[in-house]
Amino acid sequence: MKMSHVGIMVADMDKAVEFYTKALGLEIVMSKAEVIEERETAIGAMCIAVFGEGFKGFNIAHLVTTDGIGFELFEMKDREERHNVDFSKIGLFHYCLETDDFEGVIEKVKLYGGKVRMETMRYHPEDDNKPYKMVYLEDPFGSLFELYSHSYKETYSSEYE
Repeated sequence: MKMSHVGIMVADMDKAVEFYTKALGLEIVMSKAEVIEERETAIGAMCIAVFGEGFKGFNIAHLVTTDGIGFELFEMKDREERHNVDFSKIGLFHYCLETDDFEGVIEKVKLYGGKVRMETMRYHPEDDNKPYKMVYLEDPFGSLFELYSHSYKETYSSEYE
């Protein structure tokens, strides 16, 4: 099994594309496009099946990480302006990205309207041979994501305190 893509609801497509490309370094695969509610095309029927009758339409853009994972950004016509995570509900609540420019990405996140949710944490502060770091961040619309300095496999291949 391989990861293909994630879908993220955003409040402002232009701001989202700017954030995800300039702060996080994703590449645009397909620029902003409008999708309307209709039944005549396969895409239209699929969207009604997914979003339900009366979704009214949305803008969509497709981006990709350097390792080929897709990011679909959705700007629904009817939407809230901010995502509020309810940790008492089940389901996805974040995704994680990995970078060689850990501190630089954190600064870009702040510069392009995102937020740092916590101080950077080291998984193995006692071992300088394991400099694995992580931090939780938010995009400009409140969607949570983690940032890792090393791969998932490296980070969790040994015990940590």
